[in-house]
This record gives sequence, structure tokens and C-alpha cells, in this order.
Amino acid sequence: MNQLRCFQMIVMICLAAFLLAPFAAAEEEPFRPQPGKFPPIEKAHSYRGELVFVDHANRRGSIRVEGSGMFYRNDPHPFAMLPYGMVRYHGAPADLRDIPLGTVLHVRAFLPPDPKLSPVPVLPVDNKTKDANHNRGAGIFPAENHVLLLEDEPSHCQREGRVWKLQEIDIQNNQGTIVARCEPHDGGETEAAAETMSFDAATRLWRGRERLEVEELVAEGSWPASGKKSLDDEQVLLGISWKPTPGGVFARFHISDIWLDETAIKRAARNQTETHKAFIRSRWMPAWVDAVEYGTFGSAKVTATLFGGMDESLYADFKAGEHALMNAVENTLKHTHGAYGPAHMACKGPILDVVRMDGQPPLGSSGIQIQFETDLIIEGIRPGRVVRVRPADWPQVNVPREEYLNIGSSSTEERFPTPAIFPKY
Repeated sequence: MNQLRCFQMIVMICLAAFLLAPFAAAEEEPFRPQPGKFPPIEKAHSYRGELVFVDHANRRGSIRVEGSGMFYRNDPHPFAMLPYGMVRYHGAPADLRDIPLGTVLHVRAFLPPDPKLSPVPVLPVDNKTKDANHNRGAGIFPAENHVLLLEDEPSHCQREGRVWKLQEIDIQNNQGTIVARCEPHDGGETEAAAETMSFDAATRLWRGRERLEVEELVAEGSWPASGKKSLDDEQVLLGISWKPTPGGVFARFHISDIWLDETAIKRAARNQTETHKAFIRSRWMPAWVDAVEYGTFGSAKVTATLFGGMDESLYADFKAGEHALMNAVENTLKHTHGAYGPAHMACKGPILDVVRMDGQPPLGSSGIQIQFETDLIIEGIRPGRVVRVRPADWPQVNVPREEYLNIGSSSTEERFPTPAIFPKY
């Protein structure tokens, strides 16, 4: 009888696995972006982790991905930004160079569009399901390592309409732990699970136009000098990082910043926006070429879509009738023809038209298409290729050596460092 029951159970398990397999495969089907199309964020694989390495010139780095095991044991996992991939920091546009190492980031990523051109290791498509062993768990080195959206905690919360609600503090000598929940701002969801995070005297607290220290909140009575106190679900935004934690705790995150009111986070976003605006004006607006209409003797009309995630004032500088420059770049957005400066070999001419698409553009796209005319088209400007565009009134400067290619084409060989620096899986 026992053997019969065991046989029946085995048959039922196998049948269930057979029936559910197509649905599981459909749910976890990895998505590879297609050339010339912005991929839907709904098909991206999501994960978060600590930023531990940045190669800003090549728009790549490594993240220690959070899994189910001991966080500190997880190997740094390489990632690369898609050409149209967006970085958000403090609720504002950013470049990888703006984000401090140790910051915990939320990632939305895909398989490499073209594995042959990937600047980071190409992994088996099912890598996110493999157990890393050594108490690390699964999911810490997904094959989806080409990033559409990389954002820190306050940026993530603002985009999703969430806030952190502080429940309780336990403090001793200006350091300790805070228990908090991340919930929708309007409270329209079932109560989220509470998370315990550490803080210390280096944690930055922002209120209005002030930067405060932990001991100042203690002095004014908002926080106790020692022991526990309820914080009554005070709504804040948090900056989250990670640092080694004593006491055998392997996966506790650390609070680097607390924005106590809306004025404080708006000020942080404004400062970061100004930093990014200056950066883009010196490196030019990235875009990709939709179409080229060739004329005679090297003339051409180029239609291009500007990439998304920038401050609106940058897009406003693209006006019909104004002159502009367009230069070919690699998928890492590094300028080609760059030894004498990006303007030396760039196509020059007027912007004929600027068109904004109706509705909400997909993430990665600005929804703005320009038509540009030049009397001498260069080789790197072809449909599907990535370019950078500069309105003529933006500053003309030379970019540093690591941000341009010293040859006349978009070569994947002229990278430094090469993918060989990354671990083999």
C-alpha cells in the first residue's frame, strides 16, 4: 500500500510539473532587446545590490547583488549600461561617476542585445536560477546584466510613489538601528514587512536647507540619547548603503542619508540635476539614428531620436533653425574621431525639425525626434547607430582621453580596461 501511495504521489508531482512548466517558462522567459527599439521595462529582470566598482568611461561596473544568503560572500557582478540606459541619483539624472561606491541600487536589466559586442561577460540565460553555493543562494549573477534603469533608493521610491515609514529607533552613542517599512505614499497597500537597518554618527540627516547630525536630533529631543523610542511612522526618504555588520548579521543594510521633508529632497535633486546638465553639455546629448536620406556630394538629412532621462532644459536647447553638430559614438557613448576633440570630424548643419511624440515615451527614449541636415556625412552615422548631438551654443570642449576612441570607427577593441578584468563564471 505504501509503495502504491508513493507511486501515485510521484505521478501527481510529474503531472503538475508538466502542466505548470509552460507557465513557468513564460513567466521567466529572458528578454533580449532588439536594435532600434526601446525595450519595455515590464520585461526587465529586477534586482538590487551594492555598487562596488565603476568604470564610468565605459558605462559599466559591478554590483554585489542581494540574494537569499550571506550578502558579504557574494562576488561583485558585472553590469553595463545600455546606450539609452538611464541612471538616477537623489531623484535626478546622473552619470555613473556621480554615485558613491557602497550605494545600494535598484536595477532593471536585460540580456545583452548583441553578445558579440558586450563589454561585460556574457552568461547563460538561466544564470539567475543557479545556486551560487557557499551560503550565497540563487539570483546573484543574472545573465540580465545590460541595464535600462539604475537608481538609488530615493529615486526608486519617488518613481514608484513610495516612502519609508520609521517605526522605532534603538540608539547608543549616536549609533544603532532603525526599524522601517517601505510603503506607498498614499497608504493604499497592505502593510509592508518591516526592515531593520543600521545608522551611525556619519549618517547624514537633511531637513529643509540644513544638514544635521545624529547628535543634533538627540539634543533637540527628536531622538533619544540611548535606548528605544517609537518614531510613529514618520515618513521620510532614505539613502541606503551597505557596510560590514558585527554580531553575525550577514545582510543588514545601512542608512547613509535621511531626508526628513520635501524641501530637503528637492534641494538634493536640484543639486544633482545641475551637475548632470553641465556634464551632458560637455559630452553632448546621446541619440540613435532612425533614418538617413542621402543627397549629393556627401550631403544628407539625418533623423535621430534623443535618449531619455535628461533634464527638460537640455531638450529645450534643440530648436528648429538652430545649428548643431553630430558625432558618431560607440555603444558605451564614447566619441569616435576624438583625438582632436569631438567637434573636429563631427557633421555640422542646421536642425530642420523637432518633433515630440504623443503620449508617454518608453523608458530610455525622450520621445523627441530631430531632423538634422549636413553637407558632409561621416561613416559612423547610419541607421541604428548611436550618436551624440550638440546644439551649437553648447560649450565646445575636448573630452579626456579615456572617453574617446583614437581611430576612425567604433571599434570594440579599444576599450580599457578590457572584459578580461572580470571574473570567469
